Amino acid sequence: MTWRLSAKFALAGLVLAVASSSAFAQAINLEQYLPTGDPTVAGRIVQLMVVLTVLSVAPGLLMMATSFTRFIVALSFLRAGLGLQTTPSNLVLISLALFLTAFVMGPTFEQAWNEGVKPMIENRIQPEEGYQKTTAPFRAFMKLNVRDKDLETFRGMAEERFKGTPLAEDDFRILIPAFMVSELRRGFEIGFLIALPFIVIDLVVATVLMSLGMMMMPPTVLSLPLKVLFFVMIDGWTLLVGALTKSYLT
Repeated sequence: MTWRLSAKFALAGLVLAVASSSAFAQAINLEQYLPTGDPTVAGRIVQLMVVLTVLSVAPGLLMMATSFTRFIVALSFLRAGLGLQTTPSNLVLISLALFLTAFVMGPTFEQAWNEGVKPMIENRIQPEEGYQKTTAPFRAFMKLNVRDKDLETFRGMAEERFKGTPLAEDDFRILIPAFMVSELRRGFEIGFLIALPFIVIDLVVATVLMSLGMMMMPPTVLSLPLKVLFFVMIDGWTLLVGALTKSYLT
């Protein structure tokens, strides 16, 4: 009976494995992303590697061209200013930053889908034209929110780096790094303004404890609940999220 039961379980597992592999092969078919023709085996391997690389870095590229960087930097400064190591957790902060990014970038995503991705999927426009129309809203968003100084800096470096190859003003090789540097700068500026009142609370608590002769007592024991209470009483989450979303020009 035991070997019969084991054989039945093994047969059922084999059937499930075959069925799942078939369903997975039907669900994800990388062949549709490869160019037509009859390439060599090495050429096909290179094409698959290129497709997998593009698919793996696509989320990172999308974050670079959106407001995600500023949001996550500001939220990280908030957690550090409060003195909390794991609360809110990284998952909560990243999820909040992603949803705020979707809120701010909603019109950009919608325009890119309606004017570029959707017509390209329906074969109404060529892939080259679809790429241009899909990336145009992101270029406009980044140009609207990038600092002119950062843009000029990378444009000057590009002229020295790519001599003889003129680059357009909205070329991604110039626009994306300039936009990311601008976002990091603004994120740190917002982070400084967030951390400043918490530093004042820490200094006041440390001064009071020293004046009372309680030098052996860690100041964070008293400053942490005071900072949390202060942040809650001023409705800090609403103020911070509102300020971050309104800091973008759309």
